[in-house]
Amino acid sequence: MARRGAAGGAGDRKQRADRRTDRKAARGSERPTGNVTEPVDGGLAELVPDRERRRAWTLTIDGAPQSHVDLDDPTHLSFEYQRRIGHIADLVAPPGQPLHVVHLGGGAFTLARYIAATRPRSTQQIVEVDAALVQLVRRELPLDPQARIRVRATDARAGLGKIQDGWADLVIADVFSGARTPAHLTSTEFLAEVRRVLKPGGSYVANLADGPPLAHLRGQIATAAAVFPELALAADPTVFRGRRFGNAVLLASDVAPRTAELTRRVATDPHPGRVEHGRALADFTGGAAAVHDADARPSPAPPATAFD
Repeated sequence: MARRGAAGGAGDRKQRADRRTDRKAARGSERPTGNVTEPVDGGLAELVPDRERRRAWTLTIDGAPQSHVDLDDPTHLSFEYQRRIGHIADLVAPPGQPLHVVHLGGGAFTLARYIAATRPRSTQQIVEVDAALVQLVRRELPLDPQARIRVRATDARAGLGKIQDGWADLVIADVFSGARTPAHLTSTEFLAEVRRVLKPGGSYVANLADGPPLAHLRGQIATAAAVFPELALAADPTVFRGRRFGNAVLLASDVAPRTAELTRRVATDPHPGRVEHGRALADFTGGAAAVHDADARPSPAPPATAFD
């Protein structure tokens, strides 16, 4: 049975109020030059101004970097994993074609801003459990009021369950609580919900974090392979070799991705990465088992030196 997103009534009134907040905040084009620090549900949030970009900020939670946003140039993606997700968003459809996108995890709405700028008239839904963080970002880093972006303050899996079947061209998962991905977002049951929401030929992209011996990453590839027939993984070569803790971007779909072009783009990034797919990716997975709800665990905590 199709599941439909909430419409009308209090939800619409809340959405209109949020857009008024964005418009009011957008009128103040100059932001304070100092850090903005505020407690949110997930810890202590801090917005740190970028010394090289006039209206750019880095969001951290309890010292862990979460997002970087340039309000003057939303196409600028500073974090390497966000650049790789941006490459995938560029390649899932012809340039400029509007998309329906679900973002699980909001941060500072960096990727939603990127897609709104590169694919005007896209319709996007952000699901972010931290309501206090949503309010901070809306106030200090306002969204373009003309962008078709709806923000829901709820759990990622619960929010996904409210989206109708076959709505999304692209689902992006970038969810961390205390620098770890929650267990209930790592299972085949979760990915079955993702696939339900995707249109035929749609794509799922996940930001995964792991370090030696890469057991979590290998398990997540096996989990995705149990639900989707086509996979690709982009990461720094040192992460692939298990030499350091870092991010890897997983792409899953029921159609073959444009791996040659993705490989070229990732290899020419400021911090070059590598893309694995097909037999090489299956070999990398090394016989890891798919994860189910009954045995799901959060992703590993990063080492204390990960963000030095």
